[in-house]
Amino acid sequence: MNGRFFNGKLNVEETQTIRFYEQQGLLPPPDRQDNGYRVYTEKHGEGLAFIRRCRILGLSLAEIHELQSYQDDPHQPCTAVNALLDDHISHVRSQITALQALEKQLVSLRASCNDDREVEACGVLAGISEGNMHQQ
Repeated sequence: MNGRFFNGKLNVEETQTIRFYEQQGLLPPPDRQDNGYRVYTEKHGEGLAFIRRCRILGLSLAEIHELQSYQDDPHQPCTAVNALLDDHISHVRSQITALQALEKQLVSLRASCNDDREVEACGVLAGISEGNMHQQ
């Protein structure tokens, strides 16, 4: 693989990730050399970095694709970008609420057993087996 961005060295995971993003339409397909090797450019590197940053923020592939479409038309107002992010923030807040409820369940389960018991009298296992947990 040529191009200054990869210096010809990619591990298997990176190659699979790049091809996956190409298949999803998030990265353009690279040109190919006469021998069939893919030629990645700096633009591919920038695109991959953008996708990785979006994934770190928990954005879905669909959200990333939408953001990329806004990048392709840079002279429009940021209203749609802000709306997308507002929706994502709302989703993250819902996840936090669900995780806090899960934490309470786990803490309650953990409190049902102490280290002095044997497994046959384990309050945690009994609580799980009996379904003494609230559904989220």
